[in-house]
Amino acid sequence: MKFRTKPTMMLPLAAVGALALAVSGCSGDTTSSGSSAGSDDCSAYSSYGKHDGKTVSVYSTIVDVEATNLEESWSQFEKCTGITIKYEGSKEFETQIGVRAKAGTAPDVAIFPQPGLMADQAKAGYLKPAPQAVSDLVDKNWSADWKKYGTVDGTFYTAPMLANVKGYVWYSPKTFKDNGWEIPKTWDDMVSLTKKIADEGKMKPWCVGFESGEATGWPGTDWVEDAVLRESGPEVYDQWVSHEIPFNDPKIVSAFDKVGSIILDPKNVNGGFGDVRSILTTGFAQAGQPVLDGTCAMHHQANFQASNWPEGTKVAEDGDVWAFMAPPMDESKGQAITGGGEMVGAYKDTEEVKSFLAYMASADFANNRVKLGGVISANKGLDANNAQTALDKASIKLLQDPKTVFRFDASDLMPGAVGSNSFWKGIVSWVNGTPTSKVVDQIESSWPKK
Repeated sequence: MKFRTKPTMMLPLAAVGALALAVSGCSGDTTSSGSSAGSDDCSAYSSYGKHDGKTVSVYSTIVDVEATNLEESWSQFEKCTGITIKYEGSKEFETQIGVRAKAGTAPDVAIFPQPGLMADQAKAGYLKPAPQAVSDLVDKNWSADWKKYGTVDGTFYTAPMLANVKGYVWYSPKTFKDNGWEIPKTWDDMVSLTKKIADEGKMKPWCVGFESGEATGWPGTDWVEDAVLRESGPEVYDQWVSHEIPFNDPKIVSAFDKVGSIILDPKNVNGGFGDVRSILTTGFAQAGQPVLDGTCAMHHQANFQASNWPEGTKVAEDGDVWAFMAPPMDESKGQAITGGGEMVGAYKDTEEVKSFLAYMASADFANNRVKLGGVISANKGLDANNAQTALDKASIKLLQDPKTVFRFDASDLMPGAVGSNSFWKGIVSWVNGTPTSKVVDQIESSWPKK
């Protein structure tokens, strides 16, 4: 989760060819490390051409340290191409990007945290289709599923940038070893382990937190999405997202109830915080902390939970905390995971914008950014050894594994009225005791009519 017509300018054929050469020169064959930001070597960027004095404005949700690292990751591109990137990060992106587009003051490039929000902008005629060279690059470096998330009504608009892997279950290796608990191989094993820990009474099996300001409830959508994908498979998951089956379909009800049997049972939660309803007042970034002191055994959160542990916490198989992927319902069907990521799209199609889009879709960018820490990417040209932590390395390999079934966070794909509104609110109502059937009926009623 993350919160959320102009005619197309035609490039001369020579320019299209030059851009294609630019992409092929920087498209992902540099799998060892990519280019070194801040070095004097511009050879990896020469094919992008020179655009001295040109500026590209970029707008996204990324702020603080992540924004600093993002800007650093394209500093060498700026130096070598002569393009100045004017970056603006804002927590109000989801509401302001539409306002700016409508007012004619959109940025040159936007980094969308939600494909659904991007699709709204594309359908409104504001976004420019991606250049063919960028489309070709995505074909090379990402799975077809990732390209699908940047495609609207058959037209490809936005290339994927970074990624996150959801569905991890965080735990203390020492706590598990001391108690003789095994990492569960199936969902039923996880339920059995939950019951075992609850019956032993030393600690609560789970600590859970869904509080996130106006977005309170979103971590609960991640739980439900994990259950839908694992129980009913990717086809049903896709039908749910696209509303080919209603939100109150029995398969979705079953997923809610499977999650509810774990986190809505007072015997299982809420370690260190209170009763079941304390889930809604416990901040998602703080919710996992009781794992460290043995007040709870497990915490469900994405790979970015690693940054929420206190400074000095060792994240490793033999460390203070580690994580296993929420297991499949049927081990024989292999691993299916949910995740998220950003998509890079353009409101203008100038030469300098096209060059920047090509760089952002390249393995050079992925390697440069990942080396700075705190993020991962599903780009196949990314060298996992550039990741800063063992968990990030494991996550990258999971994303790059052709056997992994990956699906984008459902709430980010759904229309905003559902994915970042009624679904979140429905989770809040559900935790507060509203029956599943009523919750899913309410969410279904909010789905926009065509």
